[in-house]
Amino acid sequence: MPITTDPNDPGLQNILPSGQQEKYLVLSEEERKKGFVRPLRRAYIHVKCGGRTDMGWALCETYSRNPQFYGGTFCAICGAHFPLVIDGKRQFHWGEDGKGVGE
Repeated sequence: MPITTDPNDPGLQNILPSGQQEKYLVLSEEERKKGFVRPLRRAYIHVKCGGRTDMGWALCETYSRNPQFYGGTFCAICGAHFPLVIDGKRQFHWGEDGKGVGE
């Protein structure tokens, strides 16, 4: 999956037929190398459908470095993006330990 560190990259706005964005924003490699404040996790579960989504390495590192970097995420089963929190409830949980994505 293509990634970018440029928040103005037009690929961030382009949605592919799969429902995914053309590109995803990540922290720079330099920033990610500063260390993680949360464990490195590779997959999350969507509460609504129970589906598991696996992430690319740079996305994993971005979540681990800055858990609040993203306000939403993609569900590979539903084929759509959703907010991390709706009505105060976490919509995604880490597959590895069940903690809420973005906490």
